[in-house]
Amino acid sequence: MVLSGDILIDIFSVLIAIFVIAIVFFKRRYSHWKNLGVEYLEPTIPFGNYKPSYFQAKSIAEIWTEFYDAMKAKTAKHAGWYFFHLAVYVPMDLDLIKSIMQTDFAHFTDHLGYVNEKDDPLSATVFSLEGQRWRNLRMKLTPTFTSGKMKLMFPIMIKLSEELIETLRKECGNSPIDAKDISARFTTDVIGNCAFGIDCNSLRDPNTEFRIKGKRVFSLTPVEMLSNFLSFLFPNAMKFFGVRLFPKEATDFFLKVIKDTADYRQTNNIRRNDAFQLLLDMLNNEGKETDNTLTFSELAAQAFVFFIAGFETSSTLMSFALIELSLNEDVQNRLRDEINEVLRKNNGELTYEALSEMRYMDMVISETLRKYPPLPTLSRVCTKDYQVPNSEIQLRIGDGVMILVRGIHYDPDIYPDPHKFDPTRFSEEKKSKRHQFAFLPFGEGPRICLGKKFLLTCVVYDALFFLGLRFGLMQAKVGLASLIKNFKFKYNPRTPYPIKCDPKSFLTSAQGGLWMDVQKIDSE
Repeated sequence: MVLSGDILIDIFSVLIAIFVIAIVFFKRRYSHWKNLGVEYLEPTIPFGNYKPSYFQAKSIAEIWTEFYDAMKAKTAKHAGWYFFHLAVYVPMDLDLIKSIMQTDFAHFTDHLGYVNEKDDPLSATVFSLEGQRWRNLRMKLTPTFTSGKMKLMFPIMIKLSEELIETLRKECGNSPIDAKDISARFTTDVIGNCAFGIDCNSLRDPNTEFRIKGKRVFSLTPVEMLSNFLSFLFPNAMKFFGVRLFPKEATDFFLKVIKDTADYRQTNNIRRNDAFQLLLDMLNNEGKETDNTLTFSELAAQAFVFFIAGFETSSTLMSFALIELSLNEDVQNRLRDEINEVLRKNNGELTYEALSEMRYMDMVISETLRKYPPLPTLSRVCTKDYQVPNSEIQLRIGDGVMILVRGIHYDPDIYPDPHKFDPTRFSEEKKSKRHQFAFLPFGEGPRICLGKKFLLTCVVYDALFFLGLRFGLMQAKVGLASLIKNFKFKYNPRTPYPIKCDPKSFLTSAQGGLWMDVQKIDSE
């Protein structure tokens, strides 16, 4: 190649050319929604509308809620969002959301996600898989996690809830307690027992390896956060370079635990009433795929997702519920009265049936999930060209769709005074007057959690992506019932209120912890 006399000028010219091409590319991309006549906010090259969250000035929950409010002010039925170079469709109207998530589900069967089975086998979860592979796996798992089989694990929860009470009795006193820490230690022990058959002892020792590796799954380094970020933008390129979704030392640990547990049970012919046994019963030892078996890789991925569902979702739900109860003494007292009344009718025992009688508990949990949905948004991918109803907009295969859950949950036209914690919003009468898709803490439609049938016995929860959600909600109710019966919780000013979402987390997570003062009831 012949260069001009000054190499620096040549290099500078190339850089200028690349810069100009990039500007032209983004300018063209950023005219997409304008050309379609769809409302949008002016994007910033190259971040689109994502800049505040990328630099962690705001959490993803905040910027999506602000976007929802801006589009709602324009009375938009749908809107457009720019995620770097990607144009994402945002339905605003609840009937339109219902069309996408339920009525016309065949056009939106997949989530926005990243799967790299070769380098990161635990990424191939029931949430992340696409198309026919997702359908096949879901058909295998759906009949397995029934209410009756979940009930078999209930005694494990009760035993560990007793340890939770004893631990908190020892730790409460003059110092405030971090609700997230104590909740996560409880859910780690329950999930460790039920998903892996391991006594984790996190309540007794917060620094056990299982607890540390569990936290590591969600505690990403800046490099890992960047690689995860790029995985969603350029999935094919990231697969080529072998990028992993989860930290290697954490997934290696869980893979070893899963393999060792499976080998031990099969070699010694040991059976337990836990979730791992349900998956193990489906393992195809001969490696021949059938309708009723799992491969080992599938088993490992689902056991892992069962863990992260039951661990993170439940501990987050418990901790946010506790902090709101500490701020709302009247709600806490009413819940305690219900718990004590139900227990009196059941000979003082917290049974599976007793738990389902706690209607106000269900209302408290629903209101907590409204204010603090685990995921502030839900994603879909257009898998078949789709004509948006009552519009001239056509979505193409591969187009991303984002449902703004937190924005809907904080819409004052749906939930008056949305920042107020008010469980009575979820009385049967008030629920019956709201749109079915006005409450979406775990999604809706066919691509829902495997736990919907169980939850119909209390409040109708619709699904997230995690197969362990049904179990996670059950253990959250056990944990809350045990704690509220035995302790009084009071707000500690160490917790800033209103609660700020952590800008480093894609899940709804509090920044700086959730601190409370705890008082033993039996000490009065």
